[in-house]
Amino acid sequence: MSKDRLIYLPLGGAGEIGMNAYVYGYGQPGNERLILVDLGVTFPDMDGTPGVDLIMPDMAWLQERKDRIEAIFITHAHEDHIGAVGMLYNTLGAPIYARAFTANIARGKMDQWGQPDEAVITVPAWPDVTEAGPFRVGFAPISHSIPESSGLVIDTPAGRIVHSGDFKIDHTPLVGEAFDETMWSAIAEAGVKALVCDSTNVFSPHEGRSEAELAEPIEALIAQAPGMVAATTFASNVARVRTLAEAGHRAGRSVVLLGRAMRRMIEASTVTGVLTDFPKVVSPEDAANLPRENLMLITTGSQGEPRAASSALSRGKYLGLELKKGDLFLFSSKTIPGNERGVIRVMNNFSEKGVDVVDDRGGLYHVSGHANRPDLEKMHDLIHPEMMIPMHGEHRHLREHAKLAEAKGIPSITAVNGMMLDITGAIPTVAGYVETGRTYLDGKVKIGALDGIVRARIKMALNGHVVVALIVDDENEPLGEPWCEIHGLPETGASNAPLIDVLEEDLTQFIGRASGKTLSDDDKLEKELKRIARKTVQDEIGKKPEVTVIVSRLV
Repeated sequence: MSKDRLIYLPLGGAGEIGMNAYVYGYGQPGNERLILVDLGVTFPDMDGTPGVDLIMPDMAWLQERKDRIEAIFITHAHEDHIGAVGMLYNTLGAPIYARAFTANIARGKMDQWGQPDEAVITVPAWPDVTEAGPFRVGFAPISHSIPESSGLVIDTPAGRIVHSGDFKIDHTPLVGEAFDETMWSAIAEAGVKALVCDSTNVFSPHEGRSEAELAEPIEALIAQAPGMVAATTFASNVARVRTLAEAGHRAGRSVVLLGRAMRRMIEASTVTGVLTDFPKVVSPEDAANLPRENLMLITTGSQGEPRAASSALSRGKYLGLELKKGDLFLFSSKTIPGNERGVIRVMNNFSEKGVDVVDDRGGLYHVSGHANRPDLEKMHDLIHPEMMIPMHGEHRHLREHAKLAEAKGIPSITAVNGMMLDITGAIPTVAGYVETGRTYLDGKVKIGALDGIVRARIKMALNGHVVVALIVDDENEPLGEPWCEIHGLPETGASNAPLIDVLEEDLTQFIGRASGKTLSDDDKLEKELKRIARKTVQDEIGKKPEVTVIVSRLV
């Protein structure tokens, strides 16, 4: 009997929505050959990760096993599945496989980071397969909110895995492939050991709606608008962008695409043949010379991103275009949890300008790209897996999805990032735990989430910063008095005197009574100066700031 095992290990995307990275392995325990499915990012927020540009999975565990990685497979081109390929390619070094549209986006990311774009290999759809060590992997088309999304059919010596990727059941998606029940039933006929499945909308009780249902209400909304119209959606939702553009075109409006990501997605769709009939667009420069009531702007920034086109328009002009009183702005998108404040800020900015804002609270102008609960159950029934492992969701989503499967008699388990499962047998079992974390892109460099850099930044933001400087001569005598600079602190405290004056007075008094032993020891001197500075600020304004002490010695 073989002692080889089949393992599943999420490094990102399990217990959270975003930053997807899933490892599969087959072989002798501790020496399995490995593949990675998806390599995505998530996005920072000012509360927990101020100044950070992007967040990606910590690849330390996989990097240590770099010589055992056979390949990387990317299911689709959403940022939370593809965003880190350029930044982390050097860490892993394995070939990257994707379908044409996704490969086009991946090559752009490789170029951006100076990585060889030939490492990205374009593969056809199922039933074609790619050999990767003990794995045979096929890209099975599946409907989602971006072109050429695929579930993966992963054949191993221990059985077949179906990795759903992000999906919905949509028979009329407008752009991209429709959900093909016949194909998925045929895939299941060979027997499926494990279905590893999207869990995002497990709490949504109604059947998912088709992208095709939106055309009529969007067209009606735009047709009755008297002034300029603008609409925002996810740039990657090419079908929605086309629906918006076609509605504008039929209303007699010239269509303008605003935002680099929007233009990039339409370009990639056209180059790869995904999109062949997109309405003619005009440049922002040409649009500025057209009557305002004849314009339809389609913009990036559906999640309130501060630097996106929607936010810029809400604050004033963007590339010479401006929304005014009586114009219409449509959010044809769902606000991702955590982005509410940014979206509301944009809405209020538009409201102050007199722009009429329409969102999707009524369900007329957006449909989700993820399977709702009845659709998840349908996928379970189509695949008939021996076990179901929930992925792509917060812990509550994973747990609820596991309960849903178990209620149908399918063994399941709630596996979060770092939990290695052995799925060789009839039921999934925990094989161990791997330390996982996050890597931050901070400017141009990658830093660890536990390096303390962002934590120190948060402390300074919350409590301010004091710099204390002192010069000591070669006989350990102070040259003059200590002096201070303050950042992010009130200039005057409880004593009604300038805070800097109070600080420098207290520090001078300390220096005047300090022993020669303290003055000759940099560590002791720094410790005491820091303690006094923090105590003084605490007494004056009720904050304990971060303190930097600079002791300069003349030699």
